[in-house]
Amino acid sequence: MLSKSQVKYIQSLHHKKFRDLEGAFIAEGNKLVLELLQSGRFVCEQLLGEQEWLHDNEILIRKHFAGDLQEVKDFELQKVSTLSTASQVLAVFKKIQPKEIVVKDRVTLLLDTIQDPGNLGTIIRIADWFGIAAIICSGDTVDQYNPKVVQSTMGSLARVNIMYTDLQKFIRSNNKIKIYADALKGKDISTLKGLKEGFILIGNESKGISAELMEAATEKITIPKIGSAESLNAAVATGIILSHL
Repeated sequence: MLSKSQVKYIQSLHHKKFRDLEGAFIAEGNKLVLELLQSGRFVCEQLLGEQEWLHDNEILIRKHFAGDLQEVKDFELQKVSTLSTASQVLAVFKKIQPKEIVVKDRVTLLLDTIQDPGNLGTIIRIADWFGIAAIICSGDTVDQYNPKVVQSTMGSLARVNIMYTDLQKFIRSNNKIKIYADALKGKDISTLKGLKEGFILIGNESKGISAELMEAATEKITIPKIGSAESLNAAVATGIILSHL
């Protein structure tokens, strides 16, 4: 059985304030938990699972986790889950410090105030698909350890280096790298084909890129529109842009 203090601790990690305080986050679901364990990047603090799941996966788990395997019932997992229907497994992992960011001779994503957790998680997953090693986020972008972000990454969180900082200062300190800003009017993204170095700047879901950052852009780029939609989802736009590299 989960103790009251354990339930309270895991529930507190649903909130950024306590994730920052404890330096920990939660992950739920078979594929996600196993991918994070196998990555070796995150240290697992607690692993809670239903009997059948623990039995079926114990050999694999023990290659990466030596701690206690805590058997729990489905209703106990529901108490601490962020999902409408709890999965068979939930794990608590320690947060990590980002690795040193290398921007020379590679393409890097800059995210300006992405606030939807699903969007950020999907962008991380897209970056992983296209081999983008790092994402630099503005300080007001949603937390990468938000449970919905973690869930949306489907394990890509373990393979993409993510840093939060003041984007204007970051750009100034890397002023030799060209910035390609996603905009409604700009150069056709097909001109990016073969790009080997640069920052791809993606803006807020409703407001787009801030005026200050847009002013710092080397070039505005756009996805040619054929139909009548007003705009594209930030994650969808990111995927289309990266596919043209």
